[in-house]
Amino acid sequence: MSRPRIIQPGQSYTFSKYFELPFSPEDILAELGCTYERERLQLPRTESLDKQTQQLQQLIERNLRRVKLLSEDARKQAIIAPILLEVCEIAQTQLNIEYAINVSDQLKGNLDYYIDKGKGLLVIEAKQADLSRGFTQLAVELIALSEWINLDKPIIYGAVTTGEDWRFARYNRQEKQITEDWKLYRVPEELPELIEILVGILSN
Repeated sequence: MSRPRIIQPGQSYTFSKYFELPFSPEDILAELGCTYERERLQLPRTESLDKQTQQLQQLIERNLRRVKLLSEDARKQAIIAPILLEVCEIAQTQLNIEYAINVSDQLKGNLDYYIDKGKGLLVIEAKQADLSRGFTQLAVELIALSEWINLDKPIIYGAVTTGEDWRFARYNRQEKQITEDWKLYRVPEELPELIEILVGILSN
């Protein structure tokens, strides 16, 4: 006897709907034809960014002193957006905010932050500061993004963040495999390392 389906045929699913599903990422991604694993990812890096990250670190620390992170909008405006705008400045590219895509009834919605530059980097803010469910949503969005954009790259990357905590994902498009990095990057403590990775993804 086969197990009942999680994703119901004929029903509409936006990306935020996947955040609400109380199932494991393995089970949800299996229904989308993908496998899931968890390991320490060796992420691309660009070094020698000390000058840029020093100024950004001062800005983020000032924002953390002056802003109470009680809402998703506060986290986006005080931490996430300034970091990604600095990454785009270093990489000389555009930041797409609330980037709408519609692949199918099961894969549609708005991507919080998407940076193209021929590489594909997706960043989403974890609703309710829940990184676990936020990761499931990120994984689904990476699958959708892979079908929406015209990229030659076999690997695309994403990150889910509360602003202070960042976790990366890698999507192998050929093998249809999502890998979750088990390391968390903390802001402001590990901001230089985080910037090196974000710029590295866009540069390699």
